[in-house]
Amino acid sequence: MQSTVKPRAPQVADVVCERIERLIVDGVLKVGQLLPSERRLTEKLGVSRTALREGLKLLRARGIIETEQGKGSFVAQMNSHQQPSPLMHLFGSQPRTLYDLFEVRSLLEGESARLAALRGTDADFVLITRSYDALVAAHDSDLDASGHARLDHAFHLAICEASHNPVLVQTLRSLTDLLLNTVFASVNNLYHREPQKRQIDRHHARLYNAVTGRLPEQARKAAVAHIQSICENLREIENEEQRLVRATLRLEGWV
Repeated sequence: MQSTVKPRAPQVADVVCERIERLIVDGVLKVGQLLPSERRLTEKLGVSRTALREGLKLLRARGIIETEQGKGSFVAQMNSHQQPSPLMHLFGSQPRTLYDLFEVRSLLEGESARLAALRGTDADFVLITRSYDALVAAHDSDLDASGHARLDHAFHLAICEASHNPVLVQTLRSLTDLLLNTVFASVNNLYHREPQKRQIDRHHARLYNAVTGRLPEQARKAAVAHIQSICENLREIENEEQRLVRATLRLEGWV
């Protein structure tokens, strides 16, 4: 016997909730970003103020937005960067995981670049160009290594967002603190070495041109080659340091 119970028809508040969630998933509204005013949201979503407030109440109950008195509602931090899990702490604290993280970057960013070249819109390419131009302009500034690392990471993240794969974007965002370690390592150790810095600049230019030129396979190869090159350079620096230590110990008669 077939059930005669009909599924509950979606309420206007449910529709409001779903549409705002979609804006967050698509990266239009980002973590920590203040939501537009009630007036603007009602106009954009075409709903009443009552329906909007009910939808926002649902989002608060799900932990997707937070509201502060006198400030408004903003997108909540959903991956708990403030309280990293013990596993994330171990990954961040152990130097040997640096190259494991580079492997993850190679996989994720290679595919991100390929998809960005395939799916990126003109608006995406404007945002990528802004990030790339800011990165290039910083080369002649007195910005510290941490600042350079954040601009470098922002460029790669802009490419990832152009992939239009929300899961891929959120995966990279959830690993931001860990991946910044790899970017900082490359900036801190390679940017003051002129040959390596020129090589990084060339790789960034190739990646930028391949993505905005809509060349998917070239974009993937450029992203992977960039990260593999950084790994090789960092390993060579480690080997140089170890050779220097051994030679110094021999000079001092320790071995």
